[in-house]
Amino acid sequence: MRKRLALALMLVLADALPASAAVKASDVIQRAIDGFVRPAYARLHDHADSLAKTMHALCQAPSQDTLDAARAEFSGVVDAWSVVEIIRFGPITENNRLERMLFWPDRKSIGLKQVQAALAGKDPAAADPAQLATKSVAMQGLGALEFVLYGDGAGQFAGKGDAYRCAYGAAIAGNVETIAGEVGEAWNKPNGFAALWANPGPQNALYHDGTEAVTELVGVFTNELEMVRDVRLKGLLGAKPGADKPKQAIYWRSQNTARSLTGNLAGMDALFQASQLGDALPPDARWMAESVHIQFTNGIEAAKAIRGPIDKALADPTLRQKLDYFALVTSSLTTLIGTRLTAEFGLTAGFSSLDGD
Repeated sequence: MRKRLALALMLVLADALPASAAVKASDVIQRAIDGFVRPAYARLHDHADSLAKTMHALCQAPSQDTLDAARAEFSGVVDAWSVVEIIRFGPITENNRLERMLFWPDRKSIGLKQVQAALAGKDPAAADPAQLATKSVAMQGLGALEFVLYGDGAGQFAGKGDAYRCAYGAAIAGNVETIAGEVGEAWNKPNGFAALWANPGPQNALYHDGTEAVTELVGVFTNELEMVRDVRLKGLLGAKPGADKPKQAIYWRSQNTARSLTGNLAGMDALFQASQLGDALPPDARWMAESVHIQFTNGIEAAKAIRGPIDKALADPTLRQKLDYFALVTSSLTTLIGTRLTAEFGLTAGFSSLDGD
Protein backbone atom coordinates (compact mmCIF):
# COMPACT_ATOMS: atom_id res chain seq x y z
CA MET A 1 0.00 0.00 0.00
CA ARG A 2 1.26 3.48 -0.72
CA LYS A 3 2.58 5.17 2.36
CA ARG A 4 1.55 8.71 2.95
CA LEU A 5 3.83 11.02 1.03
CA ALA A 6 5.95 12.88 3.56
CA LEU A 7 6.58 16.61 3.46
CA ALA A 8 9.51 17.70 5.61
CA LEU A 9 9.12 21.37 6.41
CA MET A 10 11.97 22.85 8.41
CA LEU A 11 11.27 26.03 10.33
CA VAL A 12 13.34 29.03 9.32
CA LEU A 13 11.30 31.82 10.90
CA ALA A 14 9.59 31.95 14.26
CA ASP A 15 6.13 31.60 12.75
CA ALA A 16 4.58 29.71 9.84
CA LEU A 17 3.65 32.96 8.08
CA PRO A 18 5.78 35.99 7.21
CA ALA A 19 6.06 38.58 9.97
CA SER A 20 4.78 41.19 7.51
CA ALA A 21 1.50 39.38 6.97
CA ALA A 22 -1.41 40.53 9.11
CA VAL A 23 -2.75 36.98 9.03
CA LYS A 24 -2.76 34.42 11.83
CA ALA A 25 -2.06 30.78 11.14
CA SER A 26 -5.15 29.84 13.16
CA ASP A 27 -7.32 32.05 10.92
CA VAL A 28 -5.98 30.38 7.79
CA ILE A 29 -6.74 26.93 9.20
CA GLN A 30 -10.20 27.90 10.43
CA ARG A 31 -11.08 29.20 6.98
CA ALA A 32 -9.86 25.94 5.45
CA ILE A 33 -12.10 23.99 7.81
CA ASP A 34 -15.21 26.15 7.51
CA GLY A 35 -14.84 27.01 3.84
CA PHE A 36 -13.74 23.67 2.47
CA VAL A 37 -13.52 20.62 4.72
CA ARG A 38 -16.92 20.79 6.40
CA PRO A 39 -18.98 21.66 3.30
CA ALA A 40 -17.07 19.10 1.21
CA TYR A 41 -17.92 16.32 3.65
CA ALA A 42 -21.54 17.49 3.84
CA ARG A 43 -21.71 17.25 0.04
CA LEU A 44 -20.17 13.78 0.10
CA HIS A 45 -22.68 12.61 2.69
CA ASP A 46 -25.58 13.97 0.62
CA HIS A 47 -24.37 12.11 -2.46
CA ALA A 48 -23.73 8.94 -0.47
CA ASP A 49 -27.26 9.10 0.94
CA SER A 50 -28.67 9.40 -2.59
CA LEU A 51 -26.53 6.48 -3.74
CA ALA A 52 -27.79 4.28 -0.89
CA LYS A 53 -31.39 5.09 -1.83
CA THR A 54 -30.89 4.37 -5.53
CA MET A 55 -29.20 1.06 -4.71
CA HIS A 56 -32.25 0.01 -2.69
CA ALA A 57 -34.49 1.08 -5.59
CA LEU A 58 -32.38 -1.03 -7.97
CA CYS A 59 -32.73 -4.05 -5.70
CA GLN A 60 -36.49 -3.63 -5.45
CA ALA A 61 -37.06 -3.15 -9.17
CA PRO A 62 -34.09 -4.17 -11.38
CA SER A 63 -34.22 -2.50 -14.78
CA GLN A 64 -32.04 -0.53 -17.12
CA ASP A 65 -33.50 2.68 -15.75
CA THR A 66 -32.79 1.87 -12.09
CA LEU A 67 -29.34 0.58 -13.04
CA ASP A 68 -28.59 3.82 -14.90
CA ALA A 69 -29.79 5.80 -11.88
CA ALA A 70 -27.54 3.84 -9.52
CA ARG A 71 -24.57 4.28 -11.83
CA ALA A 72 -25.22 8.03 -12.09
CA GLU A 73 -25.30 8.32 -8.31
CA PHE A 74 -22.11 6.28 -8.08
CA SER A 75 -20.40 8.81 -10.36
CA GLY A 76 -21.73 11.60 -8.17
CA VAL A 77 -20.14 10.02 -5.11
CA VAL A 78 -16.87 9.54 -6.99
CA ASP A 79 -16.91 13.23 -7.82
CA ALA A 80 -17.68 14.31 -4.24
CA TRP A 81 -15.15 11.91 -2.73
CA SER A 82 -12.42 12.94 -5.20
CA VAL A 83 -12.78 16.54 -4.04
CA VAL A 84 -12.44 15.79 -0.32
CA GLU A 85 -10.12 12.77 -0.38
CA ILE A 86 -7.19 15.19 -0.53
CA ILE A 87 -7.65 15.55 3.25
CA ARG A 88 -5.79 12.43 4.35
CA PHE A 89 -5.43 13.27 8.02
CA GLY A 90 -7.78 13.71 10.94
CA PRO A 91 -11.02 11.70 11.34
CA ILE A 92 -10.74 9.91 7.97
CA THR A 93 -7.65 8.08 9.25
CA GLU A 94 -9.45 6.60 12.26
CA ASN A 95 -10.87 3.06 12.14
CA ASN A 96 -9.33 2.47 8.67
CA ARG A 97 -11.95 4.78 7.18
CA LEU A 98 -9.71 6.00 4.36
CA GLU A 99 -8.97 2.48 3.11
CA ARG A 100 -12.56 1.35 3.72
CA MET A 101 -13.82 4.21 1.56
CA LEU A 102 -11.39 3.50 -1.27
CA PHE A 103 -8.91 0.63 -1.40
CA TRP A 104 -6.61 1.68 -4.23
CA PRO A 105 -4.25 0.94 -5.87
CA ASP A 106 -4.92 -2.78 -5.85
CA ARG A 107 -1.99 -3.82 -8.04
CA LYS A 108 -2.11 -7.46 -6.99
CA SER A 109 -5.92 -7.57 -7.39
CA ILE A 110 -6.30 -8.69 -3.79
CA GLY A 111 -9.45 -6.64 -3.31
CA LEU A 112 -10.90 -7.67 -6.65
CA LYS A 113 -10.46 -11.35 -5.81
CA GLN A 114 -12.17 -10.86 -2.45
CA VAL A 115 -15.13 -9.12 -4.08
CA GLN A 116 -15.43 -11.79 -6.76
CA ALA A 117 -15.24 -14.52 -4.11
CA ALA A 118 -18.03 -12.89 -2.10
CA LEU A 119 -20.22 -12.68 -5.20
CA ALA A 120 -19.48 -16.24 -6.27
CA GLY A 121 -20.04 -17.69 -2.80
CA LYS A 122 -22.90 -15.34 -1.89
CA ASP A 123 -21.23 -14.55 1.42
CA PRO A 124 -24.12 -13.53 3.71
CA ALA A 125 -21.85 -11.42 5.93
CA ALA A 126 -20.85 -9.21 2.98
CA ALA A 127 -24.50 -8.38 2.28
CA ASP A 128 -25.11 -7.34 5.89
CA PRO A 129 -24.06 -3.69 6.44
CA ALA A 130 -23.09 -4.29 10.07
CA GLN A 131 -20.95 -7.33 9.28
CA LEU A 132 -19.50 -5.83 6.10
CA ALA A 133 -17.90 -3.07 8.16
CA THR A 134 -15.80 -5.71 9.94
CA LYS A 135 -14.58 -7.47 6.81
CA SER A 136 -11.60 -6.68 4.59
CA VAL A 137 -11.32 -2.98 3.78
CA ALA A 138 -11.08 -3.90 0.09
CA MET A 139 -14.65 -5.22 0.13
CA GLN A 140 -16.31 -2.17 1.67
CA GLY A 141 -15.84 0.87 -0.52
CA LEU A 142 -16.04 2.50 -3.91
CA GLY A 143 -13.75 0.05 -5.69
CA ALA A 144 -15.91 -2.88 -4.61
CA LEU A 145 -19.14 -1.09 -5.51
CA GLU A 146 -17.74 -0.19 -8.92
CA PHE A 147 -17.25 -3.89 -9.69
CA VAL A 148 -20.76 -4.69 -8.46
CA LEU A 149 -22.26 -2.06 -10.77
CA TYR A 150 -19.91 -2.37 -13.75
CA GLY A 151 -17.96 -5.64 -13.52
CA ASP A 152 -18.68 -9.02 -15.05
CA GLY A 153 -22.29 -9.97 -14.37
CA ALA A 154 -23.53 -6.43 -13.70
CA GLY A 155 -25.67 -6.55 -16.84
CA GLN A 156 -28.12 -8.80 -14.99
CA PHE A 157 -29.44 -5.72 -13.20
CA ALA A 158 -31.06 -4.60 -16.43
CA GLY A 159 -33.18 -7.76 -16.49
CA LYS A 160 -34.31 -9.94 -13.63
CA GLY A 161 -31.41 -8.82 -11.52
CA ASP A 162 -29.22 -10.67 -9.05
CA ALA A 163 -30.64 -10.45 -5.53
CA TYR A 164 -27.41 -11.25 -3.74
CA ARG A 165 -25.23 -8.99 -5.88
CA CYS A 166 -27.63 -6.11 -5.31
CA ALA A 167 -27.84 -6.74 -1.56
CA TYR A 168 -24.05 -6.68 -1.38
CA GLY A 169 -23.95 -3.46 -3.42
CA ALA A 170 -26.58 -1.88 -1.17
CA ALA A 171 -24.54 -2.86 1.89
CA ILE A 172 -21.46 -1.18 0.39
CA ALA A 173 -23.45 1.97 -0.40
CA GLY A 174 -24.75 2.01 3.16
CA ASN A 175 -21.21 1.58 4.46
CA VAL A 176 -19.97 4.49 2.34
CA GLU A 177 -22.79 6.68 3.64
CA THR A 178 -21.99 5.73 7.24
CA ILE A 179 -18.30 6.56 6.84
CA ALA A 180 -19.07 9.90 5.18
CA GLY A 181 -21.51 10.76 7.96
CA GLU A 182 -19.11 9.76 10.74
CA VAL A 183 -16.25 11.80 9.33
CA GLY A 184 -18.44 14.82 8.69
CA GLU A 185 -19.77 14.64 12.25
CA ALA A 186 -16.25 14.34 13.64
CA TRP A 187 -15.13 17.48 11.80
CA ASN A 188 -18.11 19.35 13.27
CA LYS A 189 -17.48 18.43 16.91
CA PRO A 190 -16.75 21.61 18.91
CA ASN A 191 -13.84 20.01 20.76
CA GLY A 192 -12.80 17.55 18.09
CA PHE A 193 -9.97 17.38 15.58
CA ALA A 194 -10.92 20.67 13.91
CA ALA A 195 -10.43 22.53 17.19
CA LEU A 196 -6.97 21.00 17.60
CA TRP A 197 -5.89 21.94 14.09
CA ALA A 198 -7.24 25.49 14.29
CA ASN A 199 -5.87 26.22 17.76
CA PRO A 200 -2.21 25.22 17.84
CA GLY A 201 -0.29 25.82 21.03
CA PRO A 202 2.09 24.37 23.63
CA GLN A 203 -0.69 22.35 25.27
CA ASN A 204 -2.03 21.03 21.96
CA ALA A 205 -1.27 17.32 21.60
CA LEU A 206 -1.04 17.48 17.78
CA TYR A 207 -0.03 21.00 16.73
CA HIS A 208 2.37 22.84 19.03
CA ASP A 209 2.48 26.06 17.02
CA GLY A 210 1.22 27.76 13.89
CA THR A 211 4.08 26.33 11.87
CA GLU A 212 2.93 22.77 12.45
CA ALA A 213 -0.68 23.63 11.66
CA VAL A 214 0.17 25.40 8.39
CA THR A 215 2.64 22.65 7.49
CA GLU A 216 -0.31 20.22 7.56
CA LEU A 217 -2.23 22.48 5.19
CA VAL A 218 0.63 23.05 2.75
CA GLY A 219 1.31 19.33 2.84
CA VAL A 220 -2.12 18.68 1.35
CA PHE A 221 -1.09 20.40 -1.87
CA THR A 222 2.43 18.99 -2.16
CA ASN A 223 1.50 15.44 -1.21
CA GLU A 224 -1.65 15.25 -3.29
CA LEU A 225 -0.11 16.81 -6.38
CA GLU A 226 2.58 14.14 -6.26
CA MET A 227 0.02 11.40 -5.68
CA VAL A 228 -2.23 12.52 -8.55
CA ARG A 229 0.64 12.87 -10.99
CA ASP A 230 3.03 10.07 -10.05
CA VAL A 231 0.61 7.42 -8.81
CA ARG A 232 -2.73 7.93 -10.50
CA LEU A 233 -1.75 9.47 -13.82
CA LYS A 234 1.64 7.91 -14.47
CA GLY A 235 0.29 4.56 -13.33
CA LEU A 236 -1.78 4.46 -16.52
CA LEU A 237 0.03 6.85 -18.86
CA GLY A 238 3.17 5.38 -20.40
CA ALA A 239 6.07 7.22 -21.99
CA LYS A 240 4.57 6.10 -25.31
CA PRO A 241 1.22 4.56 -26.27
CA GLY A 242 2.52 1.01 -26.21
CA ALA A 243 3.45 1.42 -22.55
CA ASP A 244 0.01 2.58 -21.40
CA LYS A 245 -1.84 0.58 -18.73
CA PRO A 246 -5.49 1.64 -18.96
CA LYS A 247 -6.66 -1.12 -16.64
CA GLN A 248 -4.38 0.25 -13.94
CA ALA A 249 -6.43 3.45 -14.00
CA ILE A 250 -8.61 4.26 -11.03
CA TYR A 251 -12.36 3.78 -11.80
CA TRP A 252 -11.64 2.53 -15.34
CA ARG A 253 -14.70 0.27 -15.36
CA SER A 254 -17.10 3.12 -14.66
CA GLN A 255 -15.28 5.57 -16.95
CA ASN A 256 -14.69 7.89 -14.00
CA THR A 257 -10.89 8.10 -14.25
CA ALA A 258 -10.78 11.68 -15.50
CA ARG A 259 -13.65 12.67 -13.20
CA SER A 260 -11.47 11.60 -10.28
CA LEU A 261 -8.48 13.60 -11.53
CA THR A 262 -10.74 16.60 -12.05
CA GLY A 263 -12.12 16.32 -8.53
CA ASN A 264 -8.69 16.04 -6.95
CA LEU A 265 -7.47 19.27 -8.55
CA ALA A 266 -10.81 21.01 -7.97
CA GLY A 267 -10.57 20.10 -4.30
CA MET A 268 -7.06 21.51 -4.01
CA ASP A 269 -8.08 24.72 -5.76
CA ALA A 270 -11.14 25.10 -3.52
CA LEU A 271 -9.04 24.50 -0.40
CA PHE A 272 -6.41 27.03 -1.49
CA GLN A 273 -9.08 29.64 -2.17
CA ALA A 274 -11.06 28.93 1.02
CA SER A 275 -8.01 29.17 3.29
CA GLN A 276 -6.92 32.44 1.65
CA LEU A 277 -3.37 31.24 2.09
CA GLY A 278 -2.31 33.67 -0.62
CA ASP A 279 -3.26 36.63 1.59
CA ALA A 280 -0.43 35.66 3.92
CA LEU A 281 2.16 36.24 1.20
CA PRO A 282 4.18 39.46 1.13
CA PRO A 283 2.60 42.00 -1.28
CA ASP A 284 5.30 41.54 -3.92
CA ALA A 285 4.72 37.75 -3.93
CA ARG A 286 0.93 37.63 -4.05
CA TRP A 287 1.03 37.01 -7.78
CA MET A 288 1.77 33.42 -6.79
CA ALA A 289 -1.73 32.94 -5.42
CA GLU A 290 -3.33 33.99 -8.69
CA SER A 291 -0.89 31.83 -10.63
CA VAL A 292 -1.77 28.83 -8.43
CA HIS A 293 -5.48 29.35 -9.15
CA ILE A 294 -4.92 29.78 -12.89
CA GLN A 295 -2.86 26.60 -13.10
CA PHE A 296 -5.36 24.60 -11.09
CA THR A 297 -8.07 25.86 -13.46
CA ASN A 298 -6.03 24.85 -16.51
CA GLY A 299 -5.45 21.38 -15.13
CA ILE A 300 -9.13 20.96 -14.27
CA GLU A 301 -10.18 21.99 -17.77
CA ALA A 302 -7.73 19.52 -19.33
CA ALA A 303 -9.14 16.67 -17.23
CA LYS A 304 -12.73 17.70 -17.95
CA ALA A 305 -12.09 17.32 -21.67
CA ILE A 306 -11.50 13.60 -21.16
CA ARG A 307 -14.64 11.51 -20.78
CA GLY A 308 -15.57 7.99 -21.76
CA PRO A 309 -13.34 4.90 -21.66
CA ILE A 310 -9.80 5.75 -20.61
CA ASP A 311 -8.30 3.31 -23.15
CA LYS A 312 -9.99 5.22 -25.97
CA ALA A 313 -8.74 8.52 -24.55
CA LEU A 314 -5.20 7.16 -24.47
CA ALA A 315 -5.53 6.09 -28.11
CA ASP A 316 -6.69 9.56 -29.17
CA PRO A 317 -3.66 11.84 -29.77
CA THR A 318 -5.62 14.97 -28.84
CA LEU A 319 -6.91 13.55 -25.57
CA ARG A 320 -3.57 11.97 -24.78
CA GLN A 321 -2.04 15.41 -25.12
CA LYS A 322 -4.52 16.63 -22.49
CA LEU A 323 -3.18 14.02 -20.07
CA ASP A 324 0.40 15.08 -20.80
CA TYR A 325 -0.60 18.67 -20.18
CA PHE A 326 -2.30 17.67 -16.92
CA ALA A 327 0.97 16.11 -15.77
CA LEU A 328 2.87 19.26 -16.76
CA VAL A 329 0.48 21.46 -14.78
CA THR A 330 0.80 19.35 -11.65
CA SER A 331 4.60 19.49 -11.91
CA SER A 332 4.48 23.26 -12.28
CA LEU A 333 2.17 23.53 -9.26
CA THR A 334 4.51 21.35 -7.22
CA THR A 335 7.34 23.79 -7.92
CA LEU A 336 5.21 26.87 -7.33
CA ILE A 337 3.68 25.69 -4.05
CA GLY A 338 6.27 23.26 -2.74
CA THR A 339 9.31 25.44 -3.47
CA ARG A 340 8.51 29.08 -4.12
CA LEU A 341 5.46 29.65 -1.93
CA THR A 342 6.91 27.75 1.02
CA ALA A 343 10.13 29.75 0.68
CA GLU A 344 8.10 32.95 1.01
CA PHE A 345 6.67 31.54 4.23
CA GLY A 346 10.15 30.85 5.54
CA LEU A 347 9.83 27.11 5.05
CA THR A 348 12.07 24.72 3.16
CA ALA A 349 10.28 21.77 1.59
CA GLY A 350 11.77 18.38 0.89
CA PHE A 351 9.87 15.48 -0.59
CA SER A 352 10.14 11.75 -0.07
CA SER A 353 9.84 9.29 -2.90
CA LEU A 354 7.03 6.80 -3.22
CA ASP A 355 7.63 3.46 -1.59
CA GLY A 356 7.06 1.63 -4.88
CA ASP A 357 4.33 -0.75 -3.67
